[in-house]
Amino acid sequence: MKISYNWLKQFITLDWDSRRTGDLLTSLGLEVEGISSFESIQGGLKGVVVGEVLSCIKHPNADKLKLTTVDIGTGDPLQIVCGAPNVAVGQKVPVATIGTTLYTAEGESWIIKKGKIRGEASYGMICAEDELGLGDSHEGIMVLNDELKPGTPCSDIFEVELDEVFEIGLTPNRADAMSHFGVARDLKAGLLQQEIHTGLITPSVSNFNITNRALKIDVEVVDAKLAPRYCGLTISNLIVQPSPDWLKNRLRAIGLSPINNIVDATNYVLHELGQPLHAFDADRIYGKKIVVRPAKPGSTFMTLDGEERDLHEEDLMICDSEKPMCIAGVFGGINTGVTEDTRAIFLESAYFDPVSIRKSAKRHGLNTDASFRFERGIDINNVEYALKRAALLICEIAGGDISSDIIDLYPKKMDDHQVFLTFEKINTLIGQEIPRDNIKAILASLDIQVKSVTESGLGLLIPSYRVDVQREVDVIEEILRVYGYDNIHVPEKLTASIAPSSKFEDYKLENAIGQLLAAKGFSEILSNSLTNPEYSQFLGGEAQNTQTLILNPLSTDLSVMRQSLLFSGLEAISHNLNRRKSNLRMFEFGMTYHYKGENYEEKKHLTLLLSGSRHGQDWTSPARDMDFYYLKATTNLVFKRFGIEDLEVQPTKNVVLSEGLDCYSGKTLLASLGVVRADILKHFDIKQEVLFADFRWENVTKLAGRKDITYREVPKYPDVKRDFALLLDDEVPFERIRKIAFNTEKKLLKKVNLFDVYTGKNLPKGKKSYAVSFTLQDEQKTLTDKQIDKIMNKLRAQYEKELGAELR
Repeated sequence: MKISYNWLKQFITLDWDSRRTGDLLTSLGLEVEGISSFESIQGGLKGVVVGEVLSCIKHPNADKLKLTTVDIGTGDPLQIVCGAPNVAVGQKVPVATIGTTLYTAEGESWIIKKGKIRGEASYGMICAEDELGLGDSHEGIMVLNDELKPGTPCSDIFEVELDEVFEIGLTPNRADAMSHFGVARDLKAGLLQQEIHTGLITPSVSNFNITNRALKIDVEVVDAKLAPRYCGLTISNLIVQPSPDWLKNRLRAIGLSPINNIVDATNYVLHELGQPLHAFDADRIYGKKIVVRPAKPGSTFMTLDGEERDLHEEDLMICDSEKPMCIAGVFGGINTGVTEDTRAIFLESAYFDPVSIRKSAKRHGLNTDASFRFERGIDINNVEYALKRAALLICEIAGGDISSDIIDLYPKKMDDHQVFLTFEKINTLIGQEIPRDNIKAILASLDIQVKSVTESGLGLLIPSYRVDVQREVDVIEEILRVYGYDNIHVPEKLTASIAPSSKFEDYKLENAIGQLLAAKGFSEILSNSLTNPEYSQFLGGEAQNTQTLILNPLSTDLSVMRQSLLFSGLEAISHNLNRRKSNLRMFEFGMTYHYKGENYEEKKHLTLLLSGSRHGQDWTSPARDMDFYYLKATTNLVFKRFGIEDLEVQPTKNVVLSEGLDCYSGKTLLASLGVVRADILKHFDIKQEVLFADFRWENVTKLAGRKDITYREVPKYPDVKRDFALLLDDEVPFERIRKIAFNTEKKLLKKVNLFDVYTGKNLPKGKKSYAVSFTLQDEQKTLTDKQIDKIMNKLRAQYEKELGAELR
């Protein structure tokens, strides 16, 4: 939120510099994220002075240029080449001297330099109004008042306003500070705490007067719960024109573009007092009646941006007798807005239900200054006052007459909230005793009335503009932020209890695996749990029917909770590939969300994503892509870190993988790994292979550390290796060979390794050849040839029996 310092000073007398004021606002909880400068004319007309044209002759080398000499008050006239048709001797003109920076309408800067134009030297520039940012005309140079003295800075003539603008990071609960007056109110409380007494200047509406009652417009509110208070009046005989400079400067300082005097006045009061207003062209209100009602199902409405929107039956609409005119509190309609031809308006000031406005704004993807305030809650008691303030301002800058009584529909008055504050609770939460007189003074500075005083506490009445202060702890927070967090002493002794915790706590396991993967060159990513509903098409089956929907999504692309971590990971890969980062190793811990029947389920996962080369190409070794076996090795490393062994693997059933494996412990699925389907990669515009592993975290962690760590001496006796070349059916995996071997010889067999695979010529159809090595070792003595041969014969017989294998 932008706050103009000059505007702020209209409400509070303060001579501090902006930096000091910003520090106080930050200490009050209105964090100042930055302070920027504002000039009503970009560049501030620095280096632009009044000059008098002493001579003006035709340029000797150009028909359309003139050669002038100009007195700028320095004693030495300047020769300036000018192309304007209206330049003449005796004129007082604005001159941009050498070194002056001027700006285009788009904000691009350019510097005036000494130069030659068609062979004649030119030592400056006589300016048109658009070149100085003083208007749009470029028909000729500006001609100034004859009484001006040469050398007078133009910044003094055109009253350039210099301002400083605070960028405040406003927290969602501080609806009371969403205006310049609200910030000034907080600032006053902070100054009083520093014993600086200054009053708060409130804009006066004492001159409000009804001129006539010639234009009456009736109002009907169908549902008072959605619009608890609705005020309005009419103003006629208006002249719609550009706003005065002072008003334009206020709006430009906070980043708003002036439109016309009527719209600018409503925007001004919005940012001045925090009350949104809306002006309707009264001549376009059919039936001279306004009806505030929910939208009709299936109806449409064209908003000011020219977009036709499908209305929801819960959208609150401002309508006339025939049609909708505005989405209440969110956005106006294209047909009833103020135009140059408008001569009378109906001016609206209202309090709408915050929940209703937020739903409508999110439903239509709109975020306006009005909805921003209505969503958070405005001051219902400020509605009529702001209406009067805006009406007076409009009459001041647009002429016009207030031509109706104020319509104020406020059927059920809202009482100010009451809170009982105990002194004991203050001391307990803050951790330090604050003098009671200080507490009362702070509450008074915040407009919180003390209605009763007892030994134990205070009975308080909370002002209506503090919609966020509902509980005792809220009041204590208010006291603390004004008293000053820096004034709370840090104790010298810190008391803490140490609670025993298991080494298998989830966060500890997560850290251990994260460190392991980081050491292997992986980068951790953290993605949004909200995702695009279209991704469910890749999950097949009932995925689309088991999505967890968001009731009020920020956008359609973030309207469901994710069912898989794959797609957010692919978004990250696509993002990196588009920035020429092609070798990627990523991992993520996260939840997936599923709706089954009437129950919602959350499941935690660890996912790995690999794409590109293992390492960059260099002269010692060629680049080598990360492949399935690299992914499998990394997956096994994770299992090993958990102490999980003897897994059963099967071809994957995971629908996002074109090929891969599922890893089981018994009947429990622990992980799926493989190659991501090509059609999924195409959807994300990824043209290189992506490998994906998905660990069911909760299933894996249940098995963590269930195996005791044992230690043993390094064997004294040598191991022995023997090889088999086995002719097998194509579908036999190496895992079966390994398991048969260990089941056959459980004592002396230490390792089984596949070191070659052959398919091709000289082999029967449907067959392949595996070269397998077996490592044997007896830790008590040296193995004999007889023992070794006996074991190898047993292995051979078992392979022939179970696999139909043949030795080659």
